Amino acid sequence: MSDGPSLLDVQHLNAGYGHSQVLFNLSMLAPSRGAVAILGRNGAGKSTLLKTIAGEVSPMSGIIWFDQRPAVDEASERRVRRGLGYVPQENAIFDRMTVRENLLLGAINQKDKSGIERVLAIFPKLSQRLGQTAATLSGGERKMLAIGRALVGRPKLLMLDEPTEGVWVGVIDEIAEQLAELAKSISLILVEQHIELALSVAQYAYVMDRGSIALEGPSARVRADTNLLRYLSP
Repeated sequence: MSDGPSLLDVQHLNAGYGHSQVLFNLSMLAPSRGAVAILGRNGAGKSTLLKTIAGEVSPMSGIIWFDQRPAVDEASERRVRRGLGYVPQENAIFDRMTVRENLLLGAINQKDKSGIERVLAIFPKLSQRLGQTAATLSGGERKMLAIGRALVGRPKLLMLDEPTEGVWVGVIDEIAEQLAELAKSISLILVEQHIELALSVAQYAYVMDRGSIALEGPSARVRADTNLLRYLSP
């Protein structure tokens, strides 16, 4: 992990749904710039972790510090206003709205709408689809719009849950390239099934198993760890 204070500090987090606990004593950090990968098989708790950090799931116990302030009791909207962006695996855009309307909605708390031009420069395909409803977009374009909609809010930390799921292989490379570029200026947390992609974008990786961190370290070291496949296999 990089030097200096962490933008996100999660300590001893326990969370779940009702009486069903999913996360167990989980701790992790994210730097002010750079990408962190969260890996693990289906059902390991990756999406629940992001939802808890975003404020959609209330923790049973534990600490979440974001940008040097406690966030565990904050509403999701307050975390967004403080710079926490979140792109869920599903339902990240409004299908009946146009591409332009989705981007404008993402920028609703920003007086300066120039972030939309930045997003269109990052994902030029979207500039050709501004008048189309989101429902008519391809899988890759929908993912670009979901990421773009979060970016126009100018997040300090952007969490992405499966940003290349259902995306054609040619577009996956384009998205990965843009994520690597974004990680130079903001903090990214990337949940991704494409392991090589995730480890190529991220500088640090956490591997989850049954709601806990089973393995962590610099991406190159995690990639070379002989236990990695054991934690990722079905």
